[in-house]
Amino acid sequence: MMALWLFLYFLRDDPLVVFDIVIYDKAVMVFLLMVTITMLFLTDVTDNIIVALFIGVVVILVHGTFRKTEDLMFMEDEEGFGSPGVLRAAGGANMAATVPLKNAASSSFSDS
Repeated sequence: MMALWLFLYFLRDDPLVVFDIVIYDKAVMVFLLMVTITMLFLTDVTDNIIVALFIGVVVILVHGTFRKTEDLMFMEDEEGFGSPGVLRAAGGANMAATVPLKNAASSSFSDS
């Protein structure tokens, strides 16, 4: 199944053509999903998948319960690299207004 997913969906750049009929990505994905689900039921791995999903949900819930967001206030830091105080110390009083957001040599840079 992994080889089918890789060759029929993930590693293709052009649409799939079978007997001069173009098969679009949505049709290929629906077919691969149906075959994958069928193979999962035929191989009796549903118990393993349900247990793995249950363990994943428990880990996510425990993480969400014990995570503290008070220490994530890095945006309010007054002495960070992008703060005006650091830029003034590095290059003058008005340096904060002249810092470019993009590289001037890039093709998407516009001076206007």
